Amino acid sequence: MNPKETVCLAARYADSKKAENIKVIDLEGLSSLCDYILIATATSKPHLEAVEEEISTKLKQEGVYKTNRDGVDSPIWRVSDYGSFLVHIMTPEARDFYALDKIFSFGKEIDYTLKPKKAAAKKPAAKKTAAKKPAAKKAAAKKTSSKKPAVKKTAVKKTATKKTAKKTLKK
Repeated sequence: MNPKETVCLAARYADSKKAENIKVIDLEGLSSLCDYILIATATSKPHLEAVEEEISTKLKQEGVYKTNRDGVDSPIWRVSDYGSFLVHIMTPEARDFYALDKIFSFGKEIDYTLKPKKAAAKKPAAKKTAAKKPAAKKAAAKKTSSKKPAVKKTAVKKTATKKTAKKTLKK
């Protein structure tokens, strides 16, 4: 899964926990900090914790782990670093005060609600079969055998004694 798909998945997890005003900002090639920023608003500390836990747990199931985390004890702002993207979960007051939306306004906001289209498995193209034509009869080709040619036996000369014996018997 590429970073864009992963950050959009994280945004959908935040949405499933009723986070508000969710934004995914594409900073790819624009910032040395990360490629994407996810900013979401939670209405209270328990809500903030629930959203953070949902994202963390679900991404772990996908094999994506945090590299760092900040604001564990903060009741207004949590930051999770996933390497290629950052997740900021804030209360409405903190979001207004720190104005991350304005700080990262040079990035392009992307729609996280669109699920990535899976590439359809390519099916092998159907073979086109030409209309069958009546087969023309071919002359049978003479088959050559793979046997070795027979070895001619040399004629054995009959000895003179046998010839004379035969002649005497005929008389």
